[in-house]
Amino acid sequence: MTSITRPHAEFRSAYRVFCAISTRWSDNDIYGHVNNVVYYSWFDTAVNGLLIERGALNLHCSRPDSVIGLVVETQCNYFAPLAFPEPVVAGIRVARIGASSVRYEVALFPGDEVQPCAAKGHFVHVYVDRATRRPAPLPPQLVAVLETLT
Repeated sequence: MTSITRPHAEFRSAYRVFCAISTRWSDNDIYGHVNNVVYYSWFDTAVNGLLIERGALNLHCSRPDSVIGLVVETQCNYFAPLAFPEPVVAGIRVARIGASSVRYEVALFPGDEVQPCAAKGHFVHVYVDRATRRPAPLPPQLVAVLETLT
């Protein structure tokens, strides 16, 4: 019988870079905490914001010969609630860099508190040719940024 390791909350020291995220009134659900679907939006916002900041993602590039990253997998584990108006900090690291894909791992922390993450998860980008949607090699500028996050 194979034992399964249960997901556990991690501390900030397990992550390479951080991004502050403002919660909004509309993020809360009827139960008084941030709805689970918002966490996935925060993952996407944190990673893409970092890529834009570091020059590895250009939202205005629409050349037909360019490559784009598509999310093909995502997952999240929840450990504690987050709620508006509490600030959130996303910790980001890269777990795997492939020929045409990258796995990001993201943890969400409550503000500046020194405690384990409230949630953590991952998503996988597969880079594809914009026109054909077939896998394409990761752009060198992206790889350079990703290597700083491993």
